[in-house]
Amino acid sequence: MFISEAFAQSVGGDGGGLMGLLPFVLIFVVFYFLLIRPQQKRAKEHKAMVETLKRGDKVVTSGGIVAKVSKVIDENEIELEIASDVKVRVIRSTITQVQGKPLPANDDKK
Repeated sequence: MFISEAFAQSVGGDGGGLMGLLPFVLIFVVFYFLLIRPQQKRAKEHKAMVETLKRGDKVVTSGGIVAKVSKVIDENEIELEIASDVKVRVIRSTITQVQGKPLPANDDKK
């Protein structure tokens, strides 16, 4: 049996190991800037928004319920008023959006 020259030749190159690793490094860099970094920024913004909730804020929960914050219970829970005299306790992290405060009612209109 004869071994052909193509199989007998060694793989040449001084930086073969480093060049083989380069595509993986480039893929990680692209993933970091396109996926990981924006997600971390959104999580940081959501945490800051949830921490600054106060009484009277109009919010939207992750279930799509629009409500007004009636009471801040502790650092993990708040009480929302979803209708007149209908209040529910929710976990702060379920708040997805804080809408602007409702304008005060002007009783002087005629």
